[in-house]
Amino acid sequence: MFAVFKTGGKQYRVAAEDVLKVDKVKGEPGEIVEFGEVLVVGGDAVTLGAPTIAGATVAAEVLDQTRGAKIIAFKKRRRKNSRRKRGHRQEFTLLRITEILTDGKKPSKTAAPRPKRAPAPVAPADSEAETATPAGKTAAAPHKPQAKKAEKPKAKASAGKTMKSPAKAKSPPSKGKKKK
Repeated sequence: MFAVFKTGGKQYRVAAEDVLKVDKVKGEPGEIVEFGEVLVVGGDAVTLGAPTIAGATVAAEVLDQTRGAKIIAFKKRRRKNSRRKRGHRQEFTLLRITEILTDGKKPSKTAAPRPKRAPAPVAPADSEAETATPAGKTAAAPHKPQAKKAEKPKAKASAGKTMKSPAKAKSPPSKGKKKK
């Protein structure tokens, strides 16, 4: 199921468990916020609002309140010794979508606990890829060496001969009048 909602003058297409950055909204980290301006709800059947869907809300958990990267606004007027440098950092809220609700339902007041990720189980490798070591342990097969880059051929040095400096090239005769 997905929904398109509007906040901060922008529209966002979201599904459950999506994480997104929106312009700053009120709320502390861990708190649940609701967005009532839902424009589209989709899934098996798509519902379009005119302009919004009555009774539909999107609930999200506030993950963080932070600011974006600094943007420098530098203005300079030529030949007038006038310049202005101003920095700005836009505040935004990091959200995780918890629920997409329809028919006037209310969201749960607390955020669902996040399941902890267990490390991925190590699958036994193929017997061909393993080789035995002297200690009886198994190790992964050595990887194939990468192809070496083609080297440039070196200039042949002649033994005992010295290279002569090239003779000066004669300039072609001029077509104009000769200077005296």
